[in-house]
Amino acid sequence: MVTAEYSAHHLQVLEGLEAVRKRPGMYIGSTDSRGLMHCLWEIIDNSVDEALGGYGSRIDILLRDDGSVEVQDRARGIPVDIEPRTGLSGVEVVFTKLHAGGKFGSGSYTASGGLHGVGASVVNALSERLDVEVDRDGKTWAMSFHRGEPGEFAGDGPDAPFTPFATASKLRVAGKVAKGVTGTRIRYWADRQIFTKDARFGLTELEQRVRQTAFLVPGLELVIRDERAEEPVESSYHYEGGISEFAEFLALDAPVTDTWRLTGTGTFTETVPVLQPSGALVPTELERECAVDVALRWGTGYDTVFRSFVNIIATPKGGTHQQGFEQGLVKAVRTQVEQNARRLKVGNDKLEKDDILAGLTAVLTVRLPEPQFEGQTKEVLGTPAVRQIVSNVVNKQLHARLTSTKRDDKSQASQVLDKVVAEMKARISARAHKETQRRKNALESSSLPVKLVDCRSNDVTESELFIVEGDSALGTAKLARDSEHQALLPIRGKILNVQKASISDMLSNAECAAIIQSVGAGSGRTFDLSGARYGKVIMMSDADVDGAHIRTLLLTLFFRYMRPLIEDGRVFAAVPPLHRVVVINPGSKPNETIYTYSEQELHALLAKLTKSGKRWQEPVQRYKGLGEMDAEQLATTTMDRSARTLRRVRIEDAEGAARVFEMLMGSDVAPRREFIVESSDDLARERIDA
Repeated sequence: MVTAEYSAHHLQVLEGLEAVRKRPGMYIGSTDSRGLMHCLWEIIDNSVDEALGGYGSRIDILLRDDGSVEVQDRARGIPVDIEPRTGLSGVEVVFTKLHAGGKFGSGSYTASGGLHGVGASVVNALSERLDVEVDRDGKTWAMSFHRGEPGEFAGDGPDAPFTPFATASKLRVAGKVAKGVTGTRIRYWADRQIFTKDARFGLTELEQRVRQTAFLVPGLELVIRDERAEEPVESSYHYEGGISEFAEFLALDAPVTDTWRLTGTGTFTETVPVLQPSGALVPTELERECAVDVALRWGTGYDTVFRSFVNIIATPKGGTHQQGFEQGLVKAVRTQVEQNARRLKVGNDKLEKDDILAGLTAVLTVRLPEPQFEGQTKEVLGTPAVRQIVSNVVNKQLHARLTSTKRDDKSQASQVLDKVVAEMKARISARAHKETQRRKNALESSSLPVKLVDCRSNDVTESELFIVEGDSALGTAKLARDSEHQALLPIRGKILNVQKASISDMLSNAECAAIIQSVGAGSGRTFDLSGARYGKVIMMSDADVDGAHIRTLLLTLFFRYMRPLIEDGRVFAAVPPLHRVVVINPGSKPNETIYTYSEQELHALLAKLTKSGKRWQEPVQRYKGLGEMDAEQLATTTMDRSARTLRRVRIEDAEGAARVFEMLMGSDVAPRREFIVESSDDLARERIDA
């Protein structure tokens, strides 16, 4: 039972942590799943900082089935000796004192992910129970906390009776270890008084972050074990290639260049308060060193993939290091374009940052002691001097690459310059087109495809574009459509697989060009959703394997070159029926028509009719394609807004979707074959329409 009385010892321990419990958002950003995950990152990052210093090569993260999470490392172990200023053990100082630890001044860490020194203590304050075990000096030392307060639990779990220490804390000896064995194990239960009911540890998010860390710390193995399901799941991440391998992993398009590595260092002075032995904080001017490491490569696509890190901590909202990277990148490329202006036919046009970033995949890491972050969540780097250091390194190193006389470097540099200039010309052309463009129908404009059967309405929200497979289906669809709001565009069979093809091949393909012209919003980086001529784009193909293949090819086109359409929920797949069953009613009552959409649904319907004693016309009509339907049947089942069924295409995870498209539709055959072989057992024969 938790005591309600507090001694001076309690007050001393809890005076800082109570502030954390009252305002958790100041320290972890939020109290939902994002905040819960942030607490876990704080504990993991402490172990990673040890690995960065060369201590420990493996970290285990265990998601327990009782709601707790445990992080184990084999590093030096938290100090267990008495800290002289507080009279507390090192373990208690780390877990109960804000702004305490080995990451200040010039102590144990030259560069670490944490600056604020509040990570472990904040997690402790926001945990219903936290147990820590330290292997050090031949012993296993242990200590437990209840919502930040040290004491002893009489049992397992957060609901066990708890007795706080009254006068002095005790670091108990829980066992013995072999000489030289060191490490730390931290297990905690998040406090449900603080976090929302639906807050939970997301395995996918955890795996992404752990994989990222494994790339950033070459040689470090991170293992995740999820014990929350009936069958525990374990995954391991270990990479030796560093950020070069990370950039190759992130890149989804075919390469224009190899992965280039740009490295360098710079120094700056910074005035910081340094804690003196007397306990006073004295402003002191220190010289800092900032190490810069960049891996980048250009690809054939137009998407930009950029990741930035400070001492392996992700900074998704950028900061001074990202500003410096972009500044140095733009300066180096602009200089080379100006020097090659005649060959590239640039004229008086000027490159912009987005022209250079198109198709670029880059990983930027900087390492420096005591980085200044904007807030404890560490999403933005604020150290001002880092900007110029990164800019100088990137400009100098990239200039050397672009002017290299080596055959491979020279060829790749030429391709990069050609690419960025092409992007610039496409941007200028798109802007000029947008300024003169207005909504036109087929009678007003000859730029629309000849085979487009447009609708009369100019109301974008109400208009629909049906992409129809084949001319036979087009003829029926013309009679079945609502000509006021529904436009038709026929395509001949299977369009080009744009995942494999170049942009020029895609634009020169008649079917792809017709779709892009009909939508009217451009393509690629210049795609402007506000220029789309239709509120819905509906793929209407046959309900067979070939129809599914056509939908996949169309989705590949939309995903790669018109992705905002999918993100805005404007792309749909029509759901035509497979069977038409005419139920014979007795007497003069008209027969009833029922449509089914799968073999399983048909058999269930026929069994139901048999049980009810009803008859149906034989044979049951099986549609081999949309062209077999008459206009009334097509309108009723597929085009009439009041009766049809549409499947909206969504993107929940753009990065994951990109990988699936590359695997299924890309040039690399081996991963696709491996996927087909591994997934064959999961595919029911009934799902194949043959």
